[in-house]
Amino acid sequence: MPEKDSTSRIFISAAEPSADAHCAALITALKQSTYDIEFVGVGGPKMAAAGCKLLETTITRAAMMYKAFSYIGYYYKLLRRITRFLKSNKVDLVIVCDSPSFNFHVAKAAKKANIKTLFYVAPQLWSWAGWRIHKLRKYCDKLCCILPFEQKWFSQRGLDTAFVGNPMLDELNPPLTHYKKKYIDFNPKNAHFAIMPGSRVAEIDALWVPMQTIATRLKQKYPNATFTTIAVDTERQKTLKAAQIPGFQCKYTIGSVSETARTTDFAIVASGSVTLQLAAVGCPMVIMYQSSKILWHLLGRWLLTTKYLSLVNILANKELVPEFMPYFGSIKPIVEAIELLLEDGDKLTQTSGELIQLVEPLTEKKACKEVAAIVVEMLH
Repeated sequence: MPEKDSTSRIFISAAEPSADAHCAALITALKQSTYDIEFVGVGGPKMAAAGCKLLETTITRAAMMYKAFSYIGYYYKLLRRITRFLKSNKVDLVIVCDSPSFNFHVAKAAKKANIKTLFYVAPQLWSWAGWRIHKLRKYCDKLCCILPFEQKWFSQRGLDTAFVGNPMLDELNPPLTHYKKKYIDFNPKNAHFAIMPGSRVAEIDALWVPMQTIATRLKQKYPNATFTTIAVDTERQKTLKAAQIPGFQCKYTIGSVSETARTTDFAIVASGSVTLQLAAVGCPMVIMYQSSKILWHLLGRWLLTTKYLSLVNILANKELVPEFMPYFGSIKPIVEAIELLLEDGDKLTQTSGELIQLVEPLTEKKACKEVAAIVVEMLH
């Protein structure tokens, strides 16, 4: 490990709002160590506020599936810039967080520059595209996974892997049982809904209008129902407000998933790690995700290897909550699934308890501290 009066430089690559938050927390944890570390990379405002010098802000272009093709030119130029930086500057460690399609290339550039690379948030190769495991072995020196079953899966395939806990749950302390919702005397006419259309622009484009339409349908049946929409930041909140449809009314809040979910009865949510935050506070939900119908039938349905697609149901190994993945247009089945659950208070209470029981093991470790310890070890 470098002496205290020497400086280590870490390059961090994050391309999505969630990764920006994870890496910001990691930077904060590393700054609490006794070592002098300089942080540089690509990411977002949270990383910058934590003390990372950004070569470029990337999170505004976060995309998934077919939407990513529109950004190929941008990411190609960005990768060339990162490659030049890694070749011409002293860097002691590269940390890539999530976004494997982009970060595999960053890790490849690090390998060519003879720099150790840590993958923070293991790519979900166990779900699809398992053939990329050879790339991961080639470019990854240490893999930090955030789902407990992943450690065994990747270790068996030759990766130096550690389960570090889930960064989305770092703010929560076990036991979580006091968050369990009890729907005694619950009247769905007065239900309070949380709506979470995701953090990526592509998700908002695909899901925000359908989610609002679902809400207006529910409002017709449950006239006193209220809605709170959660945005990841002020920029996304502006995007959501600009696309609000006539007849839909809601309260907007920023980055308050756990806090809001504790006081709501039900959530309509885009697929992703946020579903684990909802589960941790026992909030029943329906999960949505939209893709290209053509690409789904040509490729997607054949590439996937898991029975379920949402993280909550994958961990439960059953459909604990309804998932509409992919969702292609008709909201009728989604509305019907929500109404069916709202009319069954016992089922809602049971689901709340099962969600907490499912997620609680993930809160036993604090990811930012676990990863920080691994980083210090890798710099040694």
